[in-house]
Amino acid sequence: MVKRGAIWLSAWLCLLPGAAFAHPHVFAEARVEVVAKDASAITELRHVWRFDEVFSSSVVMDFDKNGNATLDEDELTEVGKTVLTSLGDYSYYTALSLDGKPVKVKAPDVIRVAYQDGQLLMFFAVKPETPMPLKGKLTFGVYDPTLYTSIDFAKDEDMATIGDGFKGCTRAVVRPDPDQVLKDNQANLTSAFFSDPTGTNMSKLFATRLEVSC
Repeated sequence: MVKRGAIWLSAWLCLLPGAAFAHPHVFAEARVEVVAKDASAITELRHVWRFDEVFSSSVVMDFDKNGNATLDEDELTEVGKTVLTSLGDYSYYTALSLDGKPVKVKAPDVIRVAYQDGQLLMFFAVKPETPMPLKGKLTFGVYDPTLYTSIDFAKDEDMATIGDGFKGCTRAVVRPDPDQVLKDNQANLTSAFFSDPTGTNMSKLFATRLEVSC
């Protein structure tokens, strides 16, 4: 992925000229599990994404090298390698913060891909780049900063906390009201905001997030 003019998931990782994207074009149902094996720190975040059939079919067209209208194991592996490289600049759509301060994530070791019932699925795990102790307010978001892809958590339970480390914590899934976000930030949501191909920090205002207080 190229920082200027390349939007992941558009024309399946092809180079595109910078353009205004005011709404999503690709849709994925998601689940994230935030893992803390003990009370010391976050261990990892496990992601599962299931993409819409239209986008999934476009991936089959681009990666089905033997023309059998599906994705074989070697083709699925190639998809995973492509995504692993391409999402690095976007922190794998994972946004973490500890008491309001951003925490970067490490690249996953591998992105595993499956193709089931006409839909593409991706499975991977990321770890905080620096320790993220279970103290204070921890925030976990999963979103595309370019607004091109919609990452949807259908149920609050799809943003899960796993492990004994969370026993002394409280959790809440926050779903911002888009109309209220637009109203509160009307002065900042200009055409420049929507035409920035690298995304903007304001994208997180629209994203569902998990907040944990310990």
